[in-house]
Amino acid sequence: MNHSVVSREEWIEARKALLAKEKEWTRQRDALSAERRALPWVRIDKEYVFEGPSGRETLSDLFAGRSQLIVKHFMFGPGWQDPCVGCSFESDNIDGAVIHLEHHGVAYVAVSRAPYAEIAAVHKRMGWRFRWVSSHGSDFNYDFNVSFTPEQIASGRTVYNYREGAMPIEEMSGRSVFCKDETGAVFHTYSSFARGGEVNLGAYGLLDATPEGRNETDRGNLSDWVRLHDRYDTAGHVDPGGRWHAADEEECCR
Repeated sequence: MNHSVVSREEWIEARKALLAKEKEWTRQRDALSAERRALPWVRIDKEYVFEGPSGRETLSDLFAGRSQLIVKHFMFGPGWQDPCVGCSFESDNIDGAVIHLEHHGVAYVAVSRAPYAEIAAVHKRMGWRFRWVSSHGSDFNYDFNVSFTPEQIASGRTVYNYREGAMPIEEMSGRSVFCKDETGAVFHTYSSFARGGEVNLGAYGLLDATPEGRNETDRGNLSDWVRLHDRYDTAGHVDPGGRWHAADEEECCR
């Protein structure tokens, strides 16, 4: 590792100069967060129904008595054997925080298009504690632009992250925030996609402070190294769409 080596005094001066920039970035982040909270809201009048461990639930039910709701749009389609690696990495980083969110008036629920029986099996296998429900048979994923029909994909005209373009896969990730007022009306307040979720990845914050950083070949390309937490000792790879492929699967498909 080739890096400059200086005296402790020189290091302190360099660190103080960087600290001034870090503090300015923190102030900018606080201002941006305030703008995010000030966005206008959209009332949700359409009824969405999900299936989970408690049976059928509406979007309103997912609040579980709280006034705010974060939905993780988790990439896990019907028939998938493994969940998306990136969504799983985010979930590993989030899982321990959910109890704190719930005691601050915020419900957190992951939503995927796979049938609930398939979700439940993976949920148990991965050992996560957050709620995870199915939107199978609902328009929810399509209306929030994280799932795409074969016709949309074939047309090359899908909308993701507020841009229209070609989408080669049927599922993408994101997160949406909702609020419920005292009358029970539900409002969509915010959504983010793609790298908009990096703020939730505590492991990235730790890596960014190390000399080698994320050590990825491209910005946000976590598929270079992240694996499902029960697959780190298993040979295989992650494809560009975030799906894990075991080595024995690769062999059988050659």
